[in-house]
Amino acid sequence: MREPGLRSVRQRGVAVVTALLLTTLAMTVVANLFWQQQVQVRFIENQRLQLQKQWMLRGALDWAELILHEDARYSKADTLDEPWAVPLTATRLDQFVENGKADTDASGATLSGNIVDAQSRYNLSNLSVGGSINRKEVAVFERLLGNLQVSPALAMATAEAMAASQRKPAVGAAAGGVPHPMPLGQIDDLLVVPGFTPDMIIKLREFVVFLPRVTPVNANTASAEVLAARIDTLSVADAYVLLTARKTASFRDLADISQRLPGRAAKLSSGELAVASEYFLVHSKVRMNRSALEVQALIERNGASTKLVWIREQ
Repeated sequence: MREPGLRSVRQRGVAVVTALLLTTLAMTVVANLFWQQQVQVRFIENQRLQLQKQWMLRGALDWAELILHEDARYSKADTLDEPWAVPLTATRLDQFVENGKADTDASGATLSGNIVDAQSRYNLSNLSVGGSINRKEVAVFERLLGNLQVSPALAMATAEAMAASQRKPAVGAAAGGVPHPMPLGQIDDLLVVPGFTPDMIIKLREFVVFLPRVTPVNANTASAEVLAARIDTLSVADAYVLLTARKTASFRDLADISQRLPGRAAKLSSGELAVASEYFLVHSKVRMNRSALEVQALIERNGASTKLVWIREQ
C-alpha cells in the first residue's frame, strides 16, 4: 500500500530537481547572452570613441597646417615668439559648440598640443646620404653627444649603422640568408646601434630628429646644446649667451648670426644653419571620458604649402 505513495513522492522530487536544473541552465544561458551583448556594446562604443578621437586629432592637424601656412605668408623667419610656437593647453571642445548642443561624448572631450620646430634639433639624416658617411656631420653629432654627457663614440657607430642600411644589399646576399640592416627612421631605432641604452634615448629625444632629407639647424629655435654642436667655435656657455640675445631680437640671416657670435668669427654655411624651417613636429592629445589618444605628426612646409609626412600614435 505504501509503494504508490513513495513512487509519487519520488517523482515529485525528481520533477523539482529537474525544474531547478532547467531554471539554473536557463539563467546561465540568459546571463551569458547578456554578458556577450554587453561586451559587444562596449566594443562598439570604444570603436565610436576611437573614431571620434581620430577625427578630432585630424582637425587639430588641419589647424596646425593652417597656422604654419599663414605664418609663411607673413614671416620669412621662424622664431619662438610666433603664433605657431604657442602651445594649446587642455581645452574643452564643447566650448566651440553653439547653444550647448554638444552630445555627451563631445561635452567631456578636451584637446591639447603644441608645435615644435623639427629643425631646432640635430637631424640625424645628415650623418649619411646614399650609404656615404659625412664625417663633418659625424663631428657635429660627436660634439652634441659630448654636450649631453653621452659617449661621443656613438656618433660614428650611428653613422655606420645608417650607411649600412642605406646601401643596396650585395647580389645573392638575400638568397644566402644574410639579413639587411634595418633603416633608422625614429629615435627609438637608435637602440639597434650597439652602445645606446634607453636612458640615453630619453636624454637625446629633445635634441635629435630623423627628417626625410638633409636639413640645416634653425638658429632661431635651436637649444644651446645643438647650437654649440653645430658651430664648432661656440661653447655651450657662449651658446646660452647667444640665446639670451636671441630673446631680444631674433636672427635675420646668417650674417646677423655671425656678427652676434660672442667674440669669435665663424664661417657659417646655409647648409648648416638657417633662420627659417621647413619641418615641424605637431603633438596632439585628445581626452574623451575614460580614454585618451596622443599622436605625433611631421609636417613639411614648402613655401606656403604644407604636407603631412607621417603620423604616429604614442
